[in-house]
Amino acid sequence: MRHAEAMQALPPGDPHHLGAHPVAGGVQFAVWAPEAEAVWLCLFDDSGRHELQRLPVPHVHLGIWHATVPGVGPGQVYGWRAAGPWQPAQGLRFNPQRLLLDPYAHAVVGRYAGELDRYLDFDPVDPRRPHPQDNGDIALKARVQAPARAPVVDVPPVPLGHRVVAEVHVRSATALHPEVPEALRGTYAGLAHPALIAHWKALGVTTLELMPVQARADEARLQRQGLSNHWGYTPIGFMAPEPRYASGQGGLSAAEELRQAIATLRRAGFEVVLDMVFNHSAETDLQGPCLSLKGLANRHWYRHDPKQPGAYLDWSGCGNTLNLGEPMVLRMVIDALRHWVQSYGVDGFRFDLAPALGRDDQGRYSPGAAFFGAWQTDPVLRRCLMIAEPWDLGPEGYQLGHFPVGWFEWNDQARDGWRAYWLRPEDRRADRAELANRLAGSSDRFRHDPKRPRRPAASLNFITAHDGFTLRDLLSYNQRHNLANGEGNRDGHHENLSWNCGTEGPSHDPAVLVLRGRLQRALLATLLLSRGTPMLLMGDELGHSQQGNNNAYCQDSALTWLDWTAPDSRSLAAYIARLTQLRRCDTALRGDLWLHGRPGPDGLPDVRWLRPDGAPLAAADWHDRHDRALTVQLAPPGADHETLLLFNPTGSDRLFTLPPLSRGPAWIGRLDSRHALGQPPEGQHPPGPFSVPAHSVQLLCSHALTETTAHGGPT
Repeated sequence: MRHAEAMQALPPGDPHHLGAHPVAGGVQFAVWAPEAEAVWLCLFDDSGRHELQRLPVPHVHLGIWHATVPGVGPGQVYGWRAAGPWQPAQGLRFNPQRLLLDPYAHAVVGRYAGELDRYLDFDPVDPRRPHPQDNGDIALKARVQAPARAPVVDVPPVPLGHRVVAEVHVRSATALHPEVPEALRGTYAGLAHPALIAHWKALGVTTLELMPVQARADEARLQRQGLSNHWGYTPIGFMAPEPRYASGQGGLSAAEELRQAIATLRRAGFEVVLDMVFNHSAETDLQGPCLSLKGLANRHWYRHDPKQPGAYLDWSGCGNTLNLGEPMVLRMVIDALRHWVQSYGVDGFRFDLAPALGRDDQGRYSPGAAFFGAWQTDPVLRRCLMIAEPWDLGPEGYQLGHFPVGWFEWNDQARDGWRAYWLRPEDRRADRAELANRLAGSSDRFRHDPKRPRRPAASLNFITAHDGFTLRDLLSYNQRHNLANGEGNRDGHHENLSWNCGTEGPSHDPAVLVLRGRLQRALLATLLLSRGTPMLLMGDELGHSQQGNNNAYCQDSALTWLDWTAPDSRSLAAYIARLTQLRRCDTALRGDLWLHGRPGPDGLPDVRWLRPDGAPLAAADWHDRHDRALTVQLAPPGADHETLLLFNPTGSDRLFTLPPLSRGPAWIGRLDSRHALGQPPEGQHPPGPFSVPAHSVQLLCSHALTETTAHGGPT
């Protein structure tokens, strides 16, 4: 190895261009380490195991160390070392024996295999001292990438009200898919296979929300148990794709394969959204590995306890919290988002524990925070679809409905209200008022601030997501069964508002199976026939079960891989396709204006909330625990039809009274969720008595509807 002392001083780089950027005759490097006293750029061989040169970086500007290295180019493997004060009680943790990954790495070399003793920044024998052993041979490194732009693919935007989101895990989606070539299963390339595209088109999905594809480092605890962080919420390379999802076919890098997969999906008409994690990193707590940020600018990258400057504030539940109140951390996040848009062509982002983005340097959340201002003024990002998980563990961490205009938010209140209505009649949320509020787009959450007018589409509604039971398990288990995670069944949500229908786990009892099927279909109908933006968990349409594990974050196995050959996979997928088709057809179902119940130009109110006997709901009826059945009559202004929704959450068939019509002679059935495929009763149904089966949703319209395909997504 040629050490710096024998080297001529490097010429300056560009301190305004962080990371590694090829230029004529070499590569410019820059890294932010504002409290470091010395920084070295370390060049490695292609394997990343052997350090070839350790170059002191002589130039520093506003805390950014920079240099140009002549004679190197794309493909060069490198890492950083930083020296400075070792004062852990003050948050200063410099240790030049730790090789550090560039926070702006566009490709990551190597994998953290859980060798915690070699990644600690402190000496495990005497924690007061820095670790004396070098770890350059095994540490994560970056590879210089040539500039790349995403292929130009013209995808018309999906209008509000037409969007149907599917949450997808790259590996689980195709790991067992019989039509995907074995070499492509569980990979980026597999995700864009024609079989997957055809499946999503048939379902009526417009938008694919991919679970994290940022390069990650699995927790040492999991690796000791032979597990991994399958979900991927342990990022360490915020601008680099996870290498494990690359097939290597055709000699493509992970970046090239992901870029091609996204382009293929977008050409097929889908929006592609990436789930991003900017609330914490894989370095976990102070007993965790020193991989990158901790060794470069620990006091700046992470939030620390004001009373104990050396201790992290853990508002993520993962040991640390990124500090977006620090301008340079905010800059990294914005730069990363721009990189994913410009280099990969993504349409938008879903943000894990999103309040972390909107906290100032004091930790206070505000929809006017610096991050949101940067988003609104950025010519690239302000066009993106932005989705928030609107809660974290910080102060006032529950922020549903408090994100800026233009954002979508995961609505857990819709999830819990609908689960309670169908599965837990004793729950306080299992009444008509809660059902109606969520059906109408959750105006209590998204229409409360006249200064920030939002529309129903901002409510991203769901019944299930990756975090919790699958739909099948929601109707099969009363309790979580998470022993396989190695945490004594203590992890995961304790209360899931689930119901096993009388038998815990799998059952061969025909009555139990019929009941579970009915309730699944009723829940799906409630989701897809409501105002707002619906999201499906991929695999629910196949009847996927995780055997009662409601926190399968560490299960990269058949437990989470989707079984495409399950016996009942076809019928539920066909049922969902019917629902999305009905949604596309009917402006009453996909409308994106708030319902108000006042007469329109033709004298008809846009909505009437009725009892089963056809009478308007009185004040006392909304919270009547003994009668929860509901009729919803919709008459969209300017439309030529009326739509009727009937909800019977009880275990007995119920006689409803169909109300009079003003836009047609009789009601025509469009959906009966009692049936596996949702086939409606035949014929016309005049106003009057109408039997609604137990545990079912009925949809009727005043005349037959034709599907419109003018929704900007797959048809």
